[in-house]
This record gives sequence, structure tokens and C-alpha cells, in this order.
Amino acid sequence: MAFDGITIANVVKELQDTLIGGRIAKIVQPEPDELLLTVKCEEGQRRLFLSADASLPLIYLTDVSKTAPLTAPAFCMLLRKHLQNGRITAVTQPALERIVHIHIEHFNEMGDLCRKKLIVEIMGKHSNIIFCDDRDVIIDSIKRVSGAVSSVREVLPGKPYFIADTAHKQDPLSARREDFISRIGAASMPVFKAIYTSYTGLSPIMAQELCYRAGVDGERPAAALSEEDTEKLWEAFAALMQAVEKGDFAPHIVYENKKPVEFAAFPLRIYENGEQKPYASISLLLEHYYAEKNALSRIRQKSADLRKIVQTALERNVKKYDLQLQKLEDTQKREDYRICGELLHAYGYEIEPGVSSCEVQNYYTGEPVVIPLEPELTPAENAKKYFEKYGKLKRTHEALVKLTEEVKAEIAHLKSVSAALDIAVGEEDLLQIREELMESGYIRRKGGAKKVRITSRPFHYISSDGYDIYVGKNNLQNDELTFKFATGGDWWFHAKGCAGSHVIAKARAGEEMPDSTFEEAARLAAYYSAGRQQDKVEVDYIQKKHVKKPAGAKPGFVVYYTNFSMAIAPDISGIRQL
Repeated sequence: MAFDGITIANVVKELQDTLIGGRIAKIVQPEPDELLLTVKCEEGQRRLFLSADASLPLIYLTDVSKTAPLTAPAFCMLLRKHLQNGRITAVTQPALERIVHIHIEHFNEMGDLCRKKLIVEIMGKHSNIIFCDDRDVIIDSIKRVSGAVSSVREVLPGKPYFIADTAHKQDPLSARREDFISRIGAASMPVFKAIYTSYTGLSPIMAQELCYRAGVDGERPAAALSEEDTEKLWEAFAALMQAVEKGDFAPHIVYENKKPVEFAAFPLRIYENGEQKPYASISLLLEHYYAEKNALSRIRQKSADLRKIVQTALERNVKKYDLQLQKLEDTQKREDYRICGELLHAYGYEIEPGVSSCEVQNYYTGEPVVIPLEPELTPAENAKKYFEKYGKLKRTHEALVKLTEEVKAEIAHLKSVSAALDIAVGEEDLLQIREELMESGYIRRKGGAKKVRITSRPFHYISSDGYDIYVGKNNLQNDELTFKFATGGDWWFHAKGCAGSHVIAKARAGEEMPDSTFEEAARLAAYYSAGRQQDKVEVDYIQKKHVKKPAGAKPGFVVYYTNFSMAIAPDISGIRQL
């Protein structure tokens, strides 16, 4: 979800309600592009987090403190000189731009009252925090932008501050019906794109939301809209802008399969069938949303080395497996050599010396067969050579059958490790996967290093009928869950034919497990598998007592010979996780 102008408007409303009249007690710059202002207000102390990070620019109130560096950066020292103990008099947003102006009063060294602005621009890679005087002249910025970097606007001390109008968009808060209808109707693009490219502060998803509220297909060409459709679109647009002006915000996060996918300052009706969680404040929403996003991103980064190891080993084994299958295919002609040797023994007395081939009848099929010969050898010697070729190919076939099974098992194991990396949610999960790779020989254990203490535990869900369901996060957990934790009467679930978690639904003595619990356990097995992107996943299920682990098998590998199956969607929304 883009941090659009409507979200900024919600943030500004919250800052107006909270920070006006407050005094800036502390300023720290924990990162090169971040500020944390501690403001003393009538209701207590509040912290304002500002980030001009190109990949994740943010502004929100937080209760989290950050450690200041031992030596404060120059920009931080400048702000402390001017703004320490300054009073926040206003927080504004020009039009519906992704810009926040924090107006501050303070007394200088001479005791004169001065006014300054701290301008926060939330604009992706162009994000910045700019400090200006009361005449909008730049004093300094957290990122200096010279003419060599930008030909549109320089952000340097002494330069005038202005908002670069590169997109030529209009302020949606001052839009009029006639102008809206003419702008949208004249656009040669889809309706939703015409909306967000014509007006500031609207992201593509909010433009799609407007189309949905108006009952208009956002993908339709704007020029093809009827008068009735355009009127409905204007009414939806005007209603949204009225809510923004009044500050009637209701921030929500949209979840799909327990993961945050979108957020907005209003409930998104376009996701009416999805799970939406309301938040009391936009700051709380932003902090939670990006904390979850950052956690997933951080785990992805921390698992990069393990992914590379697994992917490299997987590619090598797949290549090896393909070569072995080719060689195995070549050994299929071994029986032809054996039959040629037997026929030469049977009909050798009829073959003339020195010939390069002979035609004899194959007494297995009753058909004639031509056998190539080496002229300098006798029929018996030619037969011996054919038997030698047969013996060699037979031994090769027997060895390859065993090798291909081993490599196939290795590929399945590596795919299961890859699937485990996809569902890891914490560093302790990665530690257990790393331990498994060490035990399998893919990572060398450093000299004298002991096994790490594993704190990772399986996922724990409660079915709608109150039954406990456990999901292994990796192969070591799968083995422990199935063969140490589960009892014989518990039900075991696993996605058929693909890597995935072992799922255990705990049975209750004297009770028959409800169908809904079976379905929910199967949905979990489908979701926590390599087939989670499919519409339907076939899941095998059986009582745990029928699941066996062969001696010497890879972690997570089991066998079973009788089972039930069901095809089910990998959707776990509505299943409560503890």
C-alpha cells in the first residue's frame, strides 16, 4: 500500500490533536535518514518518528525509544540549536500532498521569538526532512540535493523551498464536479488510472476503491463511461474528500492468510470479503503494519545465506538426477545384448567365418533378428563380447537405480528445507534449519562448536470445534511432532506429493473428531506446503499410528500405505492461532 496523501491527512489530523502546544524536549538522529522527536504535551510525553528512508519513508507517533549515536550528526545538532524546547504551533498538509509541515516557535539567543518549519516529504526515493525559516528559505536538510542530482529542485542551505509540480496534478479537496467529469471523461486510460494521475494524494488502490464504491469497473477506458457512471464516480469521490476534510478517519489493515497486505485510512470495501482489523489511531496502524512487514523482510534477509546453500545444492542434485536418468535409459538395451549372446551360442555353428553380421531367428519372439559381428572373431568370441556388454550394463543399471533413489530423496529433502525457509517467522526457526543443514553435511560445523539450544516451537492452532492442531515449521520439528509428541490415535496430515509441514490434530479420548476440524487441519497442511499457491491442494490424512519412518531416512521423511485424501483450498483465514 502506498503511503498516500489520504494516509498523510490522517497522520496530520492525529498530530494536530496530540502535539499542538507541546514542547520539543529531545531530538535524536538514530539513523542517517531518521529523526525521533520527544514532545512534552499536556497529556504526557509523546515521541514523533520521522524517516526519509528511500525504501520506507514514515511519519507516526510511537512509544518506542531509539538509541542515539555517541556523536550526534550535524543536522541533529543544528535542530537542537534551533528547536530544543521549541513549541509546536501547527501541523499542516499542503493540498493533499505527501508532505507534512510542522510549525515551531522558539526563542533565539537574543530572546526574540522566531518561527521555523520542519518539512517532512514522504515521496519514495525523493523523501526528505527539510528545515526552513519563516520565509521558506532552507536552513538545512537531512539529505542535501544539488543541481547535479536533480535538475528540478535543489535542496541546499540558502535555497528557497518549494514543492516541485512535475506531475501537474490537481488538489482533490478543491475539485469541482464539472472539472472532475471533464478530466476523467477526456482521459485515454483506464478509469482508476485517470483518477490517481489527475489528483494528488490518491494511490492506485484508493482509485480502485473509489471505482468499487461507485459500482464502476476501474479497468474500463475512462472515455467509455456513461454519464450515469461518471456521476456515480463523482459522488463517491466527493464523499471521500468530504470525509477527509472532516477528519472522519477509520484506519484498517487488510489481512490475507494472517499476513498484512494493505492498509488505509478508511475500510477498503474492495476487500470486503477479506479480514480487516480496525485501529484506534493511524500511528498504531503504521507501527504494527511496518513492524510485521519489516519482520518478514528481516527474516528473508537473514535466511539469504541458507537459501543460497539450499538452492545451490538443489540445482546440483537436479542436474545429477537428470544425467543419471539419461544413463539409466541407456542401460535399457542390456537385454538386447544378452539375447544376442544367447542366439550366437544357439546358432553359431551355422554362421560362416569372417562375416560382419548374421540373421537368425529370435526364439523368444519368433521373429528374425540381424546381429552385428566382428569379422575377426569367432561366433563364440562374439557371443562372449555381447555377454560382457550385458554384464557391464546390468551392473551399471543396478548401481544407477540405487543412486537415483538416493538423489531423488536428497532433492525431496532439499525442497522440504526450502519450504521450511518460506514459513520461518523468527531467527530461532532459522537456527533449527541451519542445524538440520549441518547434520546433513551442507554446512560445516565450526571446530568444537556445540549444538545450539533450539527454542523454536511448532505453530499451534485451535480448530473451530476447540481441537488443538500443531504444524511443524521444519523437518526436525516434523519428526519430533509426529514421532515424539503425537499419540497413535491423533490424526496426521500432509500435502500429497510435495514438500510441506506435518500437521497433527490431537484426538480426544472417547470423542469422534468433527469434519470441520479435519477440514481445518487439511487447510493448514495445504497452506504450509510448497503447493500453497494452487487453488486446491490434495492432502493425505491418516491416524498417526499408521505413519512410519524408515531406518536411515532423511529428516521429515515418512511412509504410509493406507490413507484418506481430500482436495482443499490452502486458505487458513478464520483458524485461530495461539
